[in-house]
Amino acid sequence: MRRRFAPSEGLRGSVRPPSDKSISHRAALFAAMASEPVVVRNYLDAADTRSTLDAIRVLGAIVEPRDGELMIRGGGLRNANVPSGPIDVGNAGTLMRLLPGWLSFQLDKSFTLDGDESIRRRPVDRIAEPLRRMGAGFEARDGRFPPFTVTGAALSSIEYELPVASAQVKSCVLLAGLTTDATTVIEPIPTRDHTERLLMRARARIERSRLDGDGISTTVCNADELELDAIEVPADPSSAAFLIAAGVLVPRSRLLLEGVGANWTRTGFMRIIERMGAIALTEHEPPGSFSEHEPAADIDVSHGPLDGTTVEPDEVPLAIDELPLVALLGCFAEGETVVSGAAELRVKESDRIAAVAEGLRGLGGDVEALQDGFVVRGTGGLRGGHFDARGDHRLALLGAVAGLASREGVEVVGMEAADVSYPGFADDLARLSR
Repeated sequence: MRRRFAPSEGLRGSVRPPSDKSISHRAALFAAMASEPVVVRNYLDAADTRSTLDAIRVLGAIVEPRDGELMIRGGGLRNANVPSGPIDVGNAGTLMRLLPGWLSFQLDKSFTLDGDESIRRRPVDRIAEPLRRMGAGFEARDGRFPPFTVTGAALSSIEYELPVASAQVKSCVLLAGLTTDATTVIEPIPTRDHTERLLMRARARIERSRLDGDGISTTVCNADELELDAIEVPADPSSAAFLIAAGVLVPRSRLLLEGVGANWTRTGFMRIIERMGAIALTEHEPPGSFSEHEPAADIDVSHGPLDGTTVEPDEVPLAIDELPLVALLGCFAEGETVVSGAAELRVKESDRIAAVAEGLRGLGGDVEALQDGFVVRGTGGLRGGHFDARGDHRLALLGAVAGLASREGVEVVGMEAADVSYPGFADDLARLSR
């Protein structure tokens, strides 16, 4: 689907962005593993998160929609049903990498996971390696791509140091560790910690400690069962980031974003754009905090000038989904904006480094792709033109924001991809436009 986004004269009003995608995925999985029914409020209704609900249903959970919430009745930690065919993860990379952690200890049961064309290009070797070390069976196409099959076993404890910082790989290993004596994951730099917070809420035994430098060690111990109170899902800071960027870039804009998740492991983008001269969170969780709660805050956004900045590798995991927006902001900023240490962007729903560089150059930007990031030289704005989303929801949203801030407007090719994480984005923009 093609949709044109014309230059805006200003965005004004208040909006609650969609609920958090990362937390929604995890809330459904934890509820399916719990020993008693769990209420999940404000679950994101989007393509990716519907794939997670479909997956837990075929594994034996009952999902009952109610007004503004879901009641999920799972079968318990060790009682996943074996479906009659492959589990379809759709386009949901988080589901693809987290679910095998649970399936890996379903004794002598085999589960095949598959997905759409994009998912079949996304590697799974980084979860295969630790799960095999723990004793699970893992067979993948060409050794590293979906479809792949996980065979459950009695797992052994391991200490696993992440070769690349990844919340999804970390979460997979921690879930697998729930039936071991004590499994430890060491991450060289912090990544989003929603899984650890839910483990704490579910009364699992979990210990975290700071290592030299920025590293964190997390250990999870054997659990007989998981018990969860109701889960409230805040608004997604990654989805909010596109509204923030629109408010900052479009002249005469003033937006209030309500109830946005303020977990410090998800506000890396906000810290980056603060350096560029933009908004600040009205309330935020101090870096390094850890509790079972997911804080939320309102964000006040207005248009203003920007300066270029450098995003260092240790900042990347806490802003990975928003880095394409940093490139867009850099087109409007004074000076140069540089992102490095972000090679992970090449194995998302698309090669986001190549797609962002080529797409923004096509709109009049001065962007150079690096192997692990990009360099953007500010030109004061963008001309406009055509922008191919390449089936990637983040790129579709990026193209829409670029159109509002451009001189001539942008036609986004493949705007339907936005429904993966932010259905109704175009409608929200239309409502906020003056």
